[in-house]
Amino acid sequence: MKDSQAILVVGGAGYIGSHTVRQLVSNGKKVVVLDNLVYGHPEALVDDEVVFIEGDLGHRDLLDKLFTEHDIGAVMHFAAYAYVGESVTAPSKYYGNNLAAPLVLLDAMRAHGVNIFIFSSTCATYGNPQYVPIDEKHPQNPINPYGASKLMLERVLADYSHAYGLKYAALRYFNASGCSLDGKIGEDHNPETHLIPLVLEAAAGTRKHITIFGTDYPTPDGTCIRDYIHVNDLARAHILAIDKLAAGTDSFQCNLGTGIGHSVKALISAAERVTGTTIPVVIGERRAGDPPELVAAPAKAKELLGWEAEYKDLDMILTTAWAWTNGSRKGHFDS
Repeated sequence: MKDSQAILVVGGAGYIGSHTVRQLVSNGKKVVVLDNLVYGHPEALVDDEVVFIEGDLGHRDLLDKLFTEHDIGAVMHFAAYAYVGESVTAPSKYYGNNLAAPLVLLDAMRAHGVNIFIFSSTCATYGNPQYVPIDEKHPQNPINPYGASKLMLERVLADYSHAYGLKYAALRYFNASGCSLDGKIGEDHNPETHLIPLVLEAAAGTRKHITIFGTDYPTPDGTCIRDYIHVNDLARAHILAIDKLAAGTDSFQCNLGTGIGHSVKALISAAERVTGTTIPVVIGERRAGDPPELVAAPAKAKELLGWEAEYKDLDMILTTAWAWTNGSRKGHFDS
């Protein structure tokens, strides 16, 4: 990849994509964003230097036009549906968007001589953990169509790498969290299912309470434990991955997490510290398919990319999310 070439960010108006776009621009990279705005927000693209194209990654004519008009050197792919429960009731939607559509993108890349691909994968490809922390050697046995669709695309990438010389990185996220440090962009899903924004909505009074789904798990306080990785750390890993592949590193897969787990109860207590509020809590029954503990073993990312999480402190992660929830995003609630 040449320094003069642009990076195509598919799904770049979404949560993680928009934070990555900002880092790319701040690093002097040229960026073209493709997003169909089903879940993305054009206002999240706050940099004038970004070229924005509204459209779908499964439309080959659009992709051919895009690759012809812009000198693209690499692709970052964030455009996936990611609601686990919905994937169980609507698998066709998930296999169509998360697997079939990226095949169109990959074949368009081949046709236009673009061979670097960064894939936003997930720890959901592992399924229920056999051991914790989870490293990349852990068996991949997803338990829902969302995780299965991500794993299938990982396997496609491996086959394309072998057959066509595609160079790819599959980055398996744990729990993406936090917001930009200046509070300008953040997490804004509809519907919202992630724990941190839900807890902070309860702190802000825009949600009546937060429900803890199960307090009888085999963990120190009985609630589920998760590894919360700041969105800026995720973004930085994507940029390092492109640089590594462009420099000649072979295709790879690695986990992105802090290696530190926090329980639901501990997160709520931290949110109360950060916000200075008492958060109303309701205890509910366990949800099917919620593993007691999901924590990354992030050593491979450090060894391969020189990457480790910078924002490991949960209070700091929550502070960035609170600045968004109680600041820029508040207008969404008030409107």
